[in-house]
Amino acid sequence: MISVFVVFRKLFQSLRTGFADPTFRGTVQLALVLLLAGTLFYARVEHWTLFHSLYFSVTTLTTVGYGDFMPQTEIGRAFTIVYVIIGLGVVLSVVTQIAGHATKSTTQTE
Repeated sequence: MISVFVVFRKLFQSLRTGFADPTFRGTVQLALVLLLAGTLFYARVEHWTLFHSLYFSVTTLTTVGYGDFMPQTEIGRAFTIVYVIIGLGVVLSVVTQIAGHATKSTTQTE
């Protein structure tokens, strides 16, 4: 159980040091803009609630994809294709940068 707390502590330390890096901040901001854009798009086009739209956007960009929601319109499906191609790279970049900051702080403390 203690290992879970250690992992979360390391994650929060990595995020804190990451926000000092302008590239990291910009990538996180881009990811948030993509989530907001996807949320607003799906709410408007697919007529989902904002929460369902955000849920679908997050599960899509993190490649979880439970399959409980899916776009029913052609424009929604076309948007999703582009959204995944662009968004997956951005989310992967955020995760990679977090891991990089975690690795740097680990080597500095040893």
